[in-house]
Amino acid sequence: MNALPNIRIVLDSTSGHYQPGERLSGRLTIDGTQMRLVRAAELSVLWYTAGKGEEDFAVHHFERHVDDVAKPLDLRVPLRFSTVLPPSPLSYDGKIVKICWCVRVRLFMPHAQEAVAELPFPLGGVAPANDVPPEETP
Repeated sequence: MNALPNIRIVLDSTSGHYQPGERLSGRLTIDGTQMRLVRAAELSVLWYTAGKGEEDFAVHHFERHVDDVAKPLDLRVPLRFSTVLPPSPLSYDGKIVKICWCVRVRLFMPHAQEAVAELPFPLGGVAPANDVPPEETP
């Protein structure tokens, strides 16, 4: 069995940090000479919560690209994406819950195989919970 394709997600920003209202842009490519036929590719910019309690999840931006006879899907050629980031929720690294933003790519291949890759990025400038000084009590 051939190995799954190597998914590369590259963001255009050199800092890797984003603020609400900024444009997040980048490209998606597949590396390797063993690339399998990809029938469809989904690219999402999304946020999710992790930690205690129920997890929450929302997609901010979604693209689906399908292999078609009229327009073959060749992800060896970079696929560009771009979206303006929303005002909230901001990334947060709390003691009980975390809010995480990422670019997620899912590839759909023959025989119901899938490959998934994520590239996390911070939105906003909220300090992690451990960096917040404790309240002083008299």
